[in-house]
Amino acid sequence: MCLQVQHNIFSFTCVRLYENYARSSLRLSIGPSIPQAMDFGFSIFSLTDLALCLCVAFGAGLIKGVVGFGMPMIMISGLSSIISPELALAGLLLPTLMSNGLQALRQGWREAWKSTLKFRRYLIAGGITLLLSAQLVNVISLNALLLIIGIPLVFFSSVQLLGWRAELARQTPRMETGIGVLAGFLGGLSGIWGPPTVMYLTALNTEKTEQVRVQGVIYGLGAVALVGAHMASGLLSAQT
Repeated sequence: MCLQVQHNIFSFTCVRLYENYARSSLRLSIGPSIPQAMDFGFSIFSLTDLALCLCVAFGAGLIKGVVGFGMPMIMISGLSSIISPELALAGLLLPTLMSNGLQALRQGWREAWKSTLKFRRYLIAGGITLLLSAQLVNVISLNALLLIIGIPLVFFSSVQLLGWRAELARQTPRMETGIGVLAGFLGGLSGIWGPPTVMYLTALNTEKTEQVRVQGVIYGLGAVALVGAHMASGLLSAQT
């Protein structure tokens, strides 16, 4: 894919135009909402960086299509290895919003609405926490942000690899609200709210088709909130 991006004349022309735009745009002030607080960690968004980012996004989309989740987790991890975590977070927002909208509506809007009502406590708790925690991106240090992204990823990955699975007999308001708060906090800072959501739905023994649909609803509405929150924080802008 990287070779195709580099050798396709049309793609190369578009990427070169984008690179020139980014080069000039990044010389401008990012805006009053984040005055000199956001160091993107590079001076030029090179063609090589863009090609590598496209490869990461392609892999993340492939996994998303197969299992129904994992796009933000793969994108934030992969993109942060190439570009700064703040720009990586900005880059995953719109793809996440679009893909989860498609996933949530695969069985129609009525089924999606039923799932929304069924998990409304989770959505409300996660949405409020997400909006609040998203504002911390401009405040916390880069090292703290990397820790907040890395520790949950290592924990949830280890749990899955060890084969441990929680079991819940039914939905309870307290448990659902608590997990929603955790997912919203992680989502606002890193764009990742999939692992606690998947663990919760699996613990409830949710049927596979419903689980994928519910994930789409939760992630989709979360992505809407996240896009709005980071437009307010200044992270998502014309430059980023």
